[in-house]
Amino acid sequence: MKKRAGVLLHPTSLPGGPVGALGSAARSFVDLLADAGVGVWQMLPLGPSGFGGSPYMSSSAFAGNPLLVDIAPLVEAGWLQRSDLGDVDETKFDGDQVDLDYAEALMRRVLDAAFARFDVSDAAFVAFCERNAEWLDPFSEFAVRSAAAGGASWRTWTREGRPAARELDRVRFAQFAFAQQWAELKRYANERGVSLVGDVPIFVSYESADVWRHPELFQLDEGGAPAAVAGVPPDYFSPTGQRWGNPLYDWEALAATDYAWWVARFSAAFEMFDSVRVDHFRGFESYWRVPSDAETAVDGSWVRGPGRSVFDAVAAARGCAVDALPIFAEDLGIITREVEELRDALGLPGMRVLQFGFDGDGRNPHLPANVVERSVVYTGTHDNDTSAGWLASLDAAARARVADALGRTTVDARALVEAAWKTPASLAVAPLQDLLGLGTEARMNTPGTAVGNWTWRVRRETLEAFPKEWLRELGERTGRLAPNLRADVGAGDSAELVEPGL
Repeated sequence: MKKRAGVLLHPTSLPGGPVGALGSAARSFVDLLADAGVGVWQMLPLGPSGFGGSPYMSSSAFAGNPLLVDIAPLVEAGWLQRSDLGDVDETKFDGDQVDLDYAEALMRRVLDAAFARFDVSDAAFVAFCERNAEWLDPFSEFAVRSAAAGGASWRTWTREGRPAARELDRVRFAQFAFAQQWAELKRYANERGVSLVGDVPIFVSYESADVWRHPELFQLDEGGAPAAVAGVPPDYFSPTGQRWGNPLYDWEALAATDYAWWVARFSAAFEMFDSVRVDHFRGFESYWRVPSDAETAVDGSWVRGPGRSVFDAVAAARGCAVDALPIFAEDLGIITREVEELRDALGLPGMRVLQFGFDGDGRNPHLPANVVERSVVYTGTHDNDTSAGWLASLDAAARARVADALGRTTVDARALVEAAWKTPASLAVAPLQDLLGLGTEARMNTPGTAVGNWTWRVRRETLEAFPKEWLRELGERTGRLAPNLRADVGAGDSAELVEPGL
């Protein structure tokens, strides 16, 4: 496996739009990575965000987040005029936190105005709708019905009548705009030698088009409510566990369809990304089933999952061996021998997180000295504090233990980055916050908390401190410089040298 380096940053954390954007700001970030010789940009799920902006509680496992649509291309296409925008507070496009309420109101106005000028007989739009009808049609109807019901749960809706075609097309148009801009960003990144890594959450939101359209694939009671919900038992992040609240799958019903829904889901992910992380991989071996009326996850129990059968079905549909699937496993948390055996039988790289490695146990798999080649190593993930914040939280003895393990007298966030890059892992990733040395104020998510997450954004002026030269030198020194970004490869050769994946 070729050694690569990557940066973790969700597009919503970019400056340049009400909540990030897929246009010039994203392309500029690709340029930063390419200049630094970094060949991977990893991000979180890109679906419509849920409560509090969470990308892990989306209303669709297939749709894109319309808040990420860049305004400028809509103007360039003639679908939008600047006079349509009205008063726009561009100070909201930069800052430490995203204002979600403002972003949602502005983008609703922007997309509605653009759709008013859009010709739904446009050949590209018609082809997009036909190609994606299996998920796009139910998602469009779900979105329209949800809006008409004021966001009330789909269990309260009536099935009478069907939304007007114009309203359905309005939703489809937003997805069309997202898909066009995403395809352009992916092309731009790949031509510059940067692979895009996505994230496939194992579970979906109950208030989603997926559960509404396919209730038979989930563990629901006779009234359509979850019979039990997903979560994890007490762990590093929470003494009471995490009660996620997602509905659980009816794996027998899915198996009867040869896992068609999962095959479609992975196929869509592979079309969008060069490779993907499978979130909560251990749930395929066994998942934590929490009673639906439980307030915490403490009283849950382990239930056997589908094992490798899902991945075999995906590989068969793709026409490749399982170990050739462009995926890696998020195998953090309470990991048993059975989970490790499933991961290894599938030939999947797992994850290592350096922040977990310095507990004094010389056998800790997250200790830099123990990181294996077939893995993806992180300084920290979107669920961790930033490395600077984490280091600041340690007492003197713990900080000394980290420094000693890294062979240093003192340690900072970049020392952890360098340690990750020096491991034999096939891919080493650092959140942007660690490369910039940002503290706890820049944390993306605190597991087990319902508010105050997902809204961190990097300022333009802060992003100017991105350490391009240092990363390129580190990449050269550790053998992680992207092969198509070597100094002896001309820019015109980039596209044909891109090798997507890990």
